[in-house]
Amino acid sequence: MIAGPKRILAAVDGSENAARAARVAITLAKNFGSELIVCHAIPTPAYSFSQAGTASVTPQLLNEYFSSALKGAKALIDEIIRLAETDGVRASELIIDNTFSVVEAIVSNAATRHVDLIVIGTRGQSGFKKLLMGSVSSGVLSHADCSVLVVK
Repeated sequence: MIAGPKRILAAVDGSENAARAARVAITLAKNFGSELIVCHAIPTPAYSFSQAGTASVTPQLLNEYFSSALKGAKALIDEIIRLAETDGVRASELIIDNTFSVVEAIVSNAATRHVDLIVIGTRGQSGFKKLLMGSVSSGVLSHADCSVLVVK
């Protein structure tokens, strides 16, 4: 019998591709008896600082952005955890906020948590698309120390 991953991280962003990836991660976790970590990274908006390094948006606006993003992330992850637990899968949440690099946040947290497999969708919610994969999935695939499953 082939030993499966003990810990799986599903990286989600609310896109349909991420939803498919989460369903695959749940199925794998159920089949292998793995722990599932459902992860969402909240990026720091690129426009939040000017070239001179001073805030170009008010602190109140940034607080509202992060508060709204956190609520959305929590609702998204709670739904996936509910689906996982319905299938008998142990699942936990991981929300990484205020990160300059979503790729680095996912990869470093996967390493810290001794994740054996990262499951991620091909393209997320950002409008930026590469020929075959989105920039985040491509970056995670390139930089992760563990196996990565990219789901179309």
